[in-house]
Parts: sequence; structure tokens; C-alpha cells
Amino acid sequence: MWIILFITTALCFSMSRAGDFCENVLDECRDSDPSWIGCYEDRIMTCKPRGRFMGRIKQLKVVSLQEVDVSPTFEHRVQIPSSALQRSIGNVPEVDVLVVASVINSSYFKLSPPQRSRIPQIHRRNGKVFRDSAVCVRAGNRAVENLSQPITLTFKHNKEVESGTCVFWKETSAKDGTGYWSNEGCDTNYTPHEFICSCNHLSFFAVLVNPGISVTKADADKLNYITYIGSGLSAPFALISLFIYIYLHRRHPEKSISLHMQLTVAMFCLHLTFLLSSLLAQLLKEKEDGSSCLVLGLVLHWSLLATLTWSALEGFHLYLLLIRVFNIYVRRYLLKLSLIGWGFPTLVTAVCGISRVYGKYTLKYSNSNLTQHMCWMSNESEQKLLIVSYITTVAFPFLVVVFNACMLGLVVFKMLDLRRGDRSFGSSSDWKKINKERKKRLWKDCVTVLGLSCVLGLPWGLASTTYVSLAGIYIFTVLNSLQGLFIFLWSVAMAWSKSQPENNSSIRDSSSQKMMTTSFNSRN
Repeated sequence: MWIILFITTALCFSMSRAGDFCENVLDECRDSDPSWIGCYEDRIMTCKPRGRFMGRIKQLKVVSLQEVDVSPTFEHRVQIPSSALQRSIGNVPEVDVLVVASVINSSYFKLSPPQRSRIPQIHRRNGKVFRDSAVCVRAGNRAVENLSQPITLTFKHNKEVESGTCVFWKETSAKDGTGYWSNEGCDTNYTPHEFICSCNHLSFFAVLVNPGISVTKADADKLNYITYIGSGLSAPFALISLFIYIYLHRRHPEKSISLHMQLTVAMFCLHLTFLLSSLLAQLLKEKEDGSSCLVLGLVLHWSLLATLTWSALEGFHLYLLLIRVFNIYVRRYLLKLSLIGWGFPTLVTAVCGISRVYGKYTLKYSNSNLTQHMCWMSNESEQKLLIVSYITTVAFPFLVVVFNACMLGLVVFKMLDLRRGDRSFGSSSDWKKINKERKKRLWKDCVTVLGLSCVLGLPWGLASTTYVSLAGIYIFTVLNSLQGLFIFLWSVAMAWSKSQPENNSSIRDSSSQKMMTTSFNSRN
């Protein structure tokens, strides 16, 4: 009977102490107090791990003169120097210290609105918590901060992110459980397999990363359709534009039309080669990398460089037209531009071809297992691919877009200046007619600016939006795959402007006309 009474008492006592198990601490603290951080830090020091939670918490008793190396999970590691342990117990030598490291889900932390507190949150950082995991580190019974020898936390990764920032959780003064992630007192080191955080205090720690853009299979298929349809339209329209420019050049042998012809040829080669390289890569087997794919990759690279180079030369031509003088004469001007426009891409691709850079390329979408194959630069030579791709698809386009954007801004400034000098136009008392003419001029100016944007290759600058959102990827894909169509519309607008008689009263406003021609008065 005494045995039964003892067992019953023990069961009742264990049930009444269920809250002492670590698996219940977090929920109980959050239910009892919105500001649960302090409650969790106190209770986690005395709770008992059991079940699955044993794999997410480590409790150690060590001598304060020792360094601690503890791993609450396989992906997390905490290293605490002896100076931090001594600080946690008031610098009493040779005393046992309880050290606790636990991993909890970051969704429990409630972010406060920015700048809610009176003190500016200059160290506040925003982003996605890496793998939704935060590490709580506690030692002794005193707050540990401003350490001369920092603690080290290691977060393992599988290269799914390229960078991150080590942060800790800082509560606001509102006492409502809200706070923010701060990098104050924390330094970040990134290795190919780990984030290494060095912090001068104990707290809740995490790594913030920029959330990658997830591309689903449906989005990937839509983007492929848009690209193929856009390039399928751009190639023939670019060819038609070339014939239009040849016709215009015979009637009006201006240097700007010659530049448009060169740009159109490069763009036609770009879209045609892209379609052929994508088609051939799909036909090749998984690990097959034929010589034809190597040649198409070289031609595609050459066409891209030629298109960007001639876009830059269009901007340079515009610079000479608007900044220098209208009647400037440069000996063998078009020959020199051609040597740059075609010679630079040829030289670069020749060097890359000798280095055996080209071949079958596999594009991997972020945060998904989807892939896309094309004949470009082979994935086998990763170091060469990284260097050449950075120069070709990042550095060079960036310089071209920045320079040509400045030239377009100059065009807009010149247009406004011409408008201010043309105030005498429309002095009639018929205000309806004046407003109609002004609207017509405004539309002409807008069309001119948009056309020049395409000629100067500014849609390439939208590549930066592909790192921001999925909508940016769609916008970049649509505008750049249809560049041949935009060039065709620009050639039609030029042909129409050339066909108008110079003394036509409806064309008395000449600002858009001057900008559209963008030519020297001198002949070749």
C-alpha cells in the first residue's frame, strides 16, 4: 500500500512539474508575458531537456577558467572564451559555471516598426533570418557584454546564399515583446561553408540574408516563352530595320544612319544566335558538349559585346553632336568607330576562344532545382567563367549604361533648352490650337526619348531589377527580348521624319527632329 501511495505521489509531482521540461519553457513564457525574452533566459538555465528538444539545447557545467565549445545542433557551434565565463559570475576564480546554448525558431521574435523608439536604431538590420534559426547563448547569472575577447558562433550553410550579416536580438523600450535585429558589436566572416560571427556579448544570435527570388517551374516556362517569342520577333524586325537604314542611307548619307546600321547588324546576330544556341543546347545530350555548341557560344558572346559596344558608340556620337560643335570633322570617323565596334568584340572572343571558355552552359534558378541549357560559356571552367562573365555581363554593361544614361539626360536637357527658346511659337489667340500643338510636341519628345533609350541600350540597365523581385525578371526579359522590334519602330519613325517636307508648317518645332537625326552635317 505504501508503494502504491509513493508511486501516485511521484506521478502527481512529476505532472505538476511538467513545466520544468525545456520543451514547454518557450510556450509558457510567451503565454505568461508578451516580453518573454527575460523569462526564457531564466527558465532555460534550470529546465530539463527531453525528447526531440534534447537535440536543440545543450547545458554544460564547466570551470570558469576553461573555454567552452558547444554545438546545440549539427549546424550551429558556439565557442565562449574563459574571460566571458568569469565575467558571468563576477570574476570569481575556479567556480563552476552553467552554460546553455539553444536553438529556437525566429518566428517567435516580433519585429517593431522602424524608428519607433526615441533612440535612432542606427544598427538595425533587415532581411530574412537564415533557415529561421536563432541561437540563445547564456552563462552564469550576470549580463555579459563589452568583451575584449569575443565569443564565436558558427552557422553552417550549403552555399544557398552568397552573403549574410551576423545580428543579435535587441528589445525596444516598449516592453511589449517587440524588438529588432542589430549588428552592433558583431562582426561577420563568410567562408564557402560557414558564417562565422564574432560578438562581444551574450544574447540571441542569428544571420540575416537577403531573401532569394524563387522561380517556379510555371514562371520559368513563361520566361522561356517570352524570351523565345521576343527574340523570334526581334530577329526579323532587326533585319527589316537594316533594309530601311540602307534605303535611308542612300538618300541621306548621314553618319548617324551608318551607326544605326552597325548596331542593327549586331542586334540581329545577337537574337538569331541566341535562338540557335538555345535550340542546339536542348538537342544535345546531358553531358554532350559538341564543337558546334562551342562555335555558337563564341558567336553569341561576340554578338553581345558588339551590341553593347555599338550602343556605347551611339552615345559617344551623341556626345560629339551635342557637346562639341555640329560641324566637327573627324578624319575617317566611321572607319575608326568600326575598328572599335567590331574589333573589340573580336579580340575579346578570340582570347576567350583560345582559352577554351565556350561550351554548354547550365543556368540554375535561385531557390529551385530548375535548370536551363544554352551554348554560352562552359560550366566546366568555373574560374574562367566567373571572370569573363563578370566583365561581360556586369562591368562592361554597367559602364555602357551609365555613360549612355548621362547622354540621354543631356538630350533631355537640350530639348528643354530648345523649348524655352521657342516661346514665340503659338502666340495666336486660338488657345485650343496652341494646346493641341503643345501636346503634339510633348508626344514627339517622349517618343524621341524612348527611341533613344533603346538605341543607347538602356534596357540592359534593368538587369539590376532581376535581383530584387520576380517582376523585375519579367520586365527585363520582355524589354530586352523585344529590342529588335524597338529598333524597327525607331527606323520607321526616322523614315517618316525624313519623308516630311522641311517647310511643312506642322513640323515647325525642330527640337525632336534634331534629336532624332543625331547626325553630323559633314559627309563621310
